[in-house]
Amino acid sequence: ANIGRLSTKDAVLFLCDMQEKFRPNIFQFNNIVSNAARLLQASRILGIPTILTEQYPKGLGPTVPELGAGDLTAHAKTSFTMIIEEVEKELQALGSPKQAILCGIEAHACIAVMNVFVSTLYLVCRLLAQF
Repeated sequence: ANIGRLSTKDAVLFLCDMQEKFRPNIFQFNNIVSNAARLLQASRILGIPTILTEQYPKGLGPTVPELGAGDLTAHAKTSFTMIIEEVEKELQALGSPKQAILCGIEAHACIAVMNVFVSTLYLVCRLLAQF
């Protein structure tokens, strides 16, 4: 895979677990969500599709509204990877993108695991710093 520039034609944005129950426990949560919302806006302008997940939404609540992702389908999951059956189907429907942009609030958990899973799918991973 090409490690050079991001191609908008062959990329997908993954937004991972930006949920209400994490708010009091994640340092700079509001800033992280604000940056993720800007990334989502940019991906929409550039035509990059977005996949949104929620970790155990019954217990951790929904995606926070300030992310601006209300029009996206949130895929519920109970594992540290975002690559669940529904997401695999969505990736196939998108033509199996080759570049992944990962954005989430827990780099030590879901984002780290996703980086491994993404590389097994032969996707080039783009990690964005937490602010």
